[in-house]
Amino acid sequence: MSGAPEFADALLIVDPQVDFCPGGALPVPRGDAIFAPLNRISRRFDTVAASRDWHPAGHISFRSRGGQWPPHCVAGSAGAGFHRDLDQAPIGHVVSKGTDPEVEAYSAFSGTDLEDWLRRRGVRRLAVAGLATDYCVRQSVLDALRAGFEVIVLEDCVGAVDVEPGDGERALADMEAAGATRATSEELAHA
Repeated sequence: MSGAPEFADALLIVDPQVDFCPGGALPVPRGDAIFAPLNRISRRFDTVAASRDWHPAGHISFRSRGGQWPPHCVAGSAGAGFHRDLDQAPIGHVVSKGTDPEVEAYSAFSGTDLEDWLRRRGVRRLAVAGLATDYCVRQSVLDALRAGFEVIVLEDCVGAVDVEPGDGERALADMEAAGATRATSEELAHA
């Protein structure tokens, strides 16, 4: 990357939940490794939002309903909670997605007030971190770009499920091709 990116106005942490970390129902390999760099950078932001899968039992994405995934992030369950290693203090807004049992919702913008919340705070540039790169992070970034936000994907603060080997790298390339910038938390910290 040539030079550090301009520091973003806000940070979006996508689905930093127990079920997406080792030991959870739908673990991202080394998903918990994102928290150390994420915690270091998150305190630099005045505006921080987080999303969470908040599924009803029997959600359409679950295999029991013909979906792709095992049951995960069932609303109110321990697995739906934010991971204990996440510093939650900077988070000013939490959006719940995937709450309709009949609608799959990967994006943090899908059926939530996130876009309005960010706009009310004058956000133009959005740094994005979280799990999983190849699903919810990817879709959230693409929706943020469609909504007109500049987006920086924090490469050391995301992790991929990699259902197919290389899915995470392909997702990063897709986001970049759509207009997102890729940077590490360290590069952003020096912006």
